[in-house]
Formats: sequence, structure tokens, C-alpha cells
Amino acid sequence: MEQDEALSSDMEYIAIDMSNFEDADESNTEEILSYFKEKYKVNIMDATLEQLKEKGYSDTMRLDGVLLRIEKVDFKSNNEIFFEGSIYRSGLGAVGVEVKVHYKDNKWESKELKMIWIS
Repeated sequence: MEQDEALSSDMEYIAIDMSNFEDADESNTEEILSYFKEKYKVNIMDATLEQLKEKGYSDTMRLDGVLLRIEKVDFKSNNEIFFEGSIYRSGLGAVGVEVKVHYKDNKWESKELKMIWIS
């Protein structure tokens, strides 16, 4: 989210596409949703772009919030995860990132972050 603050300015919600979180159970997804709600103080939901359109959260291709997607996950160890993801606001407002997170002192922290594409 901090990679491109213009994407998240004046956002009304954060949607997280968890459709490919095959190994996550309900407590995992609730923990993710709670984390983002606590940190960003906006409405949080589990939804795909198509679901957002169906629910009326999108006018044409621009969102009033942001959509976070995780495309690739690689568990390096029990306390280190590498993933590729994206932040989408519109067809001309999106960023792709590679992130390495590390579990330290009972919390996950971003260790390395690299922007891999921008639109």
C-alpha cells in the first residue's frame, strides 16, 4: 500500500482477492482482514474484481477503493515468505510488487519490496 500512496488516497474500502488462497482457513482469512481494517481504518472485504463490479463498487473500471491480489506465493521457510502481488485502483492505476516478508517478534514484517510493473 505504501509503494504508491496515490492509489490508496481517498479510498473507501480495501478488497482483498483471496480466491487463490487454497491453504488458508477461515481463521487465516479473518486475521488478514482484521489486520488491514486495524491498519487502514476503512471497510475491508474479501472480493474479486468481478464480485466488486457485481456489487456496484466499480463504475466502469475505476474503484472507489483498492483491490489487493496475491498472484504467487513461495514459502521459503516457516518464518519467511516471498510473494508477487498487485494493487489495483483502475486500468491506469495499478502497481505490481514482489515482497519478501519475515516473521519476527510475533509479527510479519516486510523485509524486501520491489515494484515490478506500473500502469
